[in-house]
Amino acid sequence: MADAPYLISGRNTIIHKLRKLDLLIINGRRDPVLLVMHNEIEVYEGKIPQNKLDAKRMDMAKVDIASGDNFGDYRPMLFIQTLNNKEYKIDYSKAGTDFFITVHQDSTF
Repeated sequence: MADAPYLISGRNTIIHKLRKLDLLIINGRRDPVLLVMHNEIEVYEGKIPQNKLDAKRMDMAKVDIASGDNFGDYRPMLFIQTLNNKEYKIDYSKAGTDFFITVHQDSTF
C-alpha cells in the first residue's frame, strides 16, 4: 500500500495524496460512487472500471471501502481529505440530499 494515491487514517478517513490520480470511492452496491478530485468531491455517474488497471488507464484509483486493503467493511459515514486541505463528510444515510457530501473542516493554510 506504500504506492497508493491515498492513506487510510483512523476508522473512517481517507486522505487523497496524489494529484495526478482521482479516487473512485465505492462503498457497497447500492450507494452512490464518489469521484474525489484534488479540490472537490462529486457523485460519479460514469462507467466504473472493472479492475485497477482499467482505473489507472482512466487516471483514477478504485477504492473499495469494504475490501481488506481498506476498512474491511461497509462504512455508513466517511471523511475524505482532499489535496486543498478540505475535509468532507460523506453521510451515506443522506444520499440524494444536499447533506450527503458536506465540508467538515476547511483549512486556510
